[in-house]
Amino acid sequence: MSEFFEAFWHGEGVGDGSDLEEALQAYVTVKPDDNDWIAACAVKEAAPRIERFSSFEAYLDNKDPLEVIEVSPQMIVVAIEQLPL
Repeated sequence: MSEFFEAFWHGEGVGDGSDLEEALQAYVTVKPDDNDWIAACAVKEAAPRIERFSSFEAYLDNKDPLEVIEVSPQMIVVAIEQLPL
């Protein structure tokens, strides 16, 4: 079994992935119009985070995440830059 990651923005799941980079790339779905991730992440309610689960099955079974990763604007920018054009 491989790990599973879910990305959150404003308390809502915005995407997921089989690794951290893939989950971070899900933030492209909430990309700010002005592309200012620093300002967007500074909004308290945004609270970007990634929850890491031991497997997709653990996620489906509503198990607690193994860890919660606080996401920085830089993490999002670097991951999105890796997306193919």
